[in-house]
Amino acid sequence: MKVSVVIPTLNEAPRIAELINRTRAIGAFEVIVVDGGSTDGTVLEATCADKVIEGPQGRAAQQNAGAESCSGDAILFLHADCWLEPNCLQAIIAALAADDCVGGCLSQVIDDEGRLLRIIERGNNLRAKLLGWAYGDQGIFVRANVFNELGGFPDIRLMEDLLFVKKLRRTGRFVVLPEKLHTSARRWNRTGTLRQTFRNWMLLLLAHCGVSVNWLARFYPNIRTVAD
Repeated sequence: MKVSVVIPTLNEAPRIAELINRTRAIGAFEVIVVDGGSTDGTVLEATCADKVIEGPQGRAAQQNAGAESCSGDAILFLHADCWLEPNCLQAIIAALAADDCVGGCLSQVIDDEGRLLRIIERGNNLRAKLLGWAYGDQGIFVRANVFNELGGFPDIRLMEDLLFVKKLRRTGRFVVLPEKLHTSARRWNRTGTLRQTFRNWMLLLLAHCGVSVNWLARFYPNIRTVAD
């Protein structure tokens, strides 16, 4: 099984080349970067990828555009501020060897020493295991044919990852692998750990109560600027 890795970007020039090379070094079949209008030279820095697509801004649209260009049997959607430990891709291949497994995610490690972030990290992994609610910074992976059958990520501004995973879980078994994906703590550090966590849960609660996620997106500002 071949795993294609899709990385959506917006102003990620300082880290994108290293991420591409690191991801290829651990066995990615292909690495596809989909840029959403960067102004900091991200596209130039990403030329070491197998493909660089300049698409519309918006993570859902970018990831869908990347998936359309994939030629692998499975797709891993990797945020630009995350990185994979060496055994992650082999673990994904092993999980998808079971016919009933349609996709899953990895176990999250937040790259910060703060004790509160350790609790949040454990809570995020427990949420994925018990509820099957996975987010993009946990490394969502899926069989390519299943992704296409489901129509990709919904074209919304927020929580496209969660809504897609809920739909994915209805088609087959969704696994949470013990292998680790590291994610940056930059949003928690910039906003404040407690404030960001409270915001995340309030947005999730309101979305489950029927509030439009596109309206809620105004309360989840994009931090991916040249200054990051």
